[in-house]
Amino acid sequence: LTPTGSTSTKVELRGSVLLLECIAAGLPTPVIRWIKEGGELPANRTFLENFKKTLKIIDVSEADSGNYKCIARNTLGSAHHVISVTVKAAPYWITAPRNLVLSPGEDGTLICRANGNPKPNISWLANGVPI
Repeated sequence: LTPTGSTSTKVELRGSVLLLECIAAGLPTPVIRWIKEGGELPANRTFLENFKKTLKIIDVSEADSGNYKCIARNTLGSAHHVISVTVKAAPYWITAPRNLVLSPGEDGTLICRANGNPKPNISWLANGVPI
């Protein structure tokens, strides 16, 4: 079974394509099956290629992080490998700040919500000077 050993790790960026490969040898030729431990493979974004040797997930997000197991099985036995996947993300807007027009003495609220992995720090500046 390739990759060798029982576990490996993979880091992917949010929005990209995750490719996991598992190649097994044996006679009779083993059938490969993929599972996500503790969850489901994303139904509309998951594709099996190269006779199920390659698991492809498009447009990955942080929710796709986790342990993926490939299992190779034939009539004489089985082998498996677990790939621990971490999805990292550059900062992105959940709610971007919008322009705010106020009259003198009027109160207003600016909302800034961002996410990423690792979690981004948010700083507020007025005319380039930290508030």
